[in-house]
Amino acid sequence: MVKPTLLVIIALLALTLAVSVASSVNAQNLVYSVDHEWAQIFINQDGTIDLTYNITVSVSSGVMHGFYVGQPKADFTVGQGVDQYGNTLQVLDKSSGSDYRVDVTLNQPLTAGQSVWFQVTTNVAGMISNDTQNPGNYGMQFIPQWDTAVPISDVRVQIVLPPDVTVPDVKTTQNFYNGTSTVQGQLAVYWEKPVIQANEQFLVGVSFPARFMPNYVPSPSGGGIDFGIFGAILGVIGVLVAIVIIVLVFRALSKSSYASPKVSMETLGVKRGLTAVEASYLMDLKPPQIVTEILYSLLQKRAVWAQETKPSLKLKVLPPFDNKTGPKDNPLRYYEIDFLNSLKPDGTLDEEKLAHTIMFLRDTVEQKLQGYSRKDTVDYYRKIASQAWAQVEQAGTVELASNAYDEQLLWLMLDPNQRTRTETVFRDRVIQPNPLWFWWWYGYTIYHPHPTYIPNVNVPAQSAKPPAIPGADFANTIATSVEKTSNNIVVNLEKFANAIVPPPPKASHDPAHPKADCVCACAACACACACVSCACACAGGGGH
Repeated sequence: MVKPTLLVIIALLALTLAVSVASSVNAQNLVYSVDHEWAQIFINQDGTIDLTYNITVSVSSGVMHGFYVGQPKADFTVGQGVDQYGNTLQVLDKSSGSDYRVDVTLNQPLTAGQSVWFQVTTNVAGMISNDTQNPGNYGMQFIPQWDTAVPISDVRVQIVLPPDVTVPDVKTTQNFYNGTSTVQGQLAVYWEKPVIQANEQFLVGVSFPARFMPNYVPSPSGGGIDFGIFGAILGVIGVLVAIVIIVLVFRALSKSSYASPKVSMETLGVKRGLTAVEASYLMDLKPPQIVTEILYSLLQKRAVWAQETKPSLKLKVLPPFDNKTGPKDNPLRYYEIDFLNSLKPDGTLDEEKLAHTIMFLRDTVEQKLQGYSRKDTVDYYRKIASQAWAQVEQAGTVELASNAYDEQLLWLMLDPNQRTRTETVFRDRVIQPNPLWFWWWYGYTIYHPHPTYIPNVNVPAQSAKPPAIPGADFANTIATSVEKTSNNIVVNLEKFANAIVPPPPKASHDPAHPKADCVCACAACACACACVSCACACAGGGGH
């Protein structure tokens, strides 16, 4: 393996710093955040990788038209791009010199308060090299793309190994390593880091026996990079800064030792932190029931009100949720925003847009589950629903039981026997409703055949005291409102169901230059070779 000279690395670092400064000046009017960045890599038998990025961006001010997604090497082929609504996005190779990247043009520009999730796939050649520290092994290093302007939250990297590789065969970098899982019958290794700072390079690496790629021969190392073209741009200050940075880089890389991955029954165990709505997908609730959960979540926040129910729901967005994002102290979740974006001008729901809401929820939950045990996670959320029911059923007074029912309703709805259990708990009791109970001022007013009480929807606390009702009437009102809401969520349930399609298959593309040579420093970030190979991967990007 040919080691890069210090001057090469200094030149590349200086160039990267210059580009970073220029990019910051050009994008000064755009303020945004990267809410998550998930990279999934499939190692192919020809030494290429299929690299899929899943990224969510949110704009605070200015207008975002597109997003640059960095690539590991110049030798890549552009695949497909798609956003959360199923729109095919324009993806173009916008590499310039040693800056390797694609430009993903958004379907619609994002303005303040808006966000979007998109996915882009490329095929990158020559990523697999001989592991110089583990003879007989191939290896790959990868640095997920960073942003020159802002930190990136929720960074995850999953590398899917060639067929038949097993856990004892694999060595990985240990920093933020989170274990193994199985993807399409193949072993995958996984890293997760809560945040990477602007310009931070988060290095991961994997090594495995070369016998699992029997027909692949790594390209010989190149002869380094010609330093002459950079001489004119290096000043005394740039050299001093670069030396400090390179010392820190080498020090960090020296700690990236390789060890056998830790096994946790092929997964990370339970995926905690899902909402009741997200858990409803795992519990196999039907799409109309999931949409009802989302609606009840919005009703709980007093973001919408039902103006009509037949032949389908007609909703009105209430202030201060007119912007469809919510106030800072009560923001909407991604599926709630998608739900509101499904509303037509007349207040009815667009079946196709509502289907995209369910598909994005599904895809998001599936992404969150990667590396975790599905069975254990489902069991975990079943227990949460059971615990919610226990709070209601074991409450000492009818008032405490009613309040617990209001607080836990979204979790209680996950139980297929909700109606029966509700009737059992409240059958022989007299209920004094609280005007603040959202299911009361929604269910009773909308679905009771002869309502005697009309609450103040905007300010329920100022409503008159509701009349006491028998527990059986109370239970029937709740169950009826849930069932009729699910049945009347859209005009055409069949159209809604048919619009929910499976996620697109993973794209696979031939490399553009399959015989590209490997150099020991990646030009985009000048990360030095360490441990497994000189095919280290790095990339930088950002919004524009």
